[in-house]
Amino acid sequence: MKATPPRLLAVAAIAAALGLLAAQVWWRTPAHTPASGSAAPTGIVAARRGDPAPALRLPTLDGGTLTLAQFRGRPLLVNVWASWCEPCVREMPELDRLARAPPAGDLQVLGIALDRPEDVRAFLQRIPIAYPIALETPGPADASVRLGDTQGLLPYSVLIDANGRIVRQKLGPFAPGEAERWAQLP
Repeated sequence: MKATPPRLLAVAAIAAALGLLAAQVWWRTPAHTPASGSAAPTGIVAARRGDPAPALRLPTLDGGTLTLAQFRGRPLLVNVWASWCEPCVREMPELDRLARAPPAGDLQVLGIALDRPEDVRAFLQRIPIAYPIALETPGPADASVRLGDTQGLLPYSVLIDANGRIVRQKLGPFAPGEAERWAQLP
């Protein structure tokens, strides 16, 4: 068996690196990535900072319903997640600590699971949490989109003040310790 000349190996490595670079440039062009703040589907209003929170009415695992309006009067951190979303799962213990012992004493936490009820039920059997969970079917007009997540990525969090106005929106997971600082009203 003949050894591969070092020059040929160097050329192959450079070609592979250029190929990866070209793929990244192609993927990051506007035609292939959603624009920041891109619009929600036609007819759907995606909330923005300063807007009133949308009038969501969502089912719960026990067959009841939750509305955002029932949380009025105290600040509310809404976290949209799914059982298959690893970053969502990693941040849940911190959100659970916030729900059990809010830093300001009056913060509420609500989870909205974009998942199948049976998957949420199984997940909560393994990892119980203290805050209420509402259910939503993922789609172009789901609760996450109406709360302002026009990119459709998880986790997605929203801070709603006591008067029902959106004061913060966050796409992506919280870093350790970030949720507590983020949840304090400006």
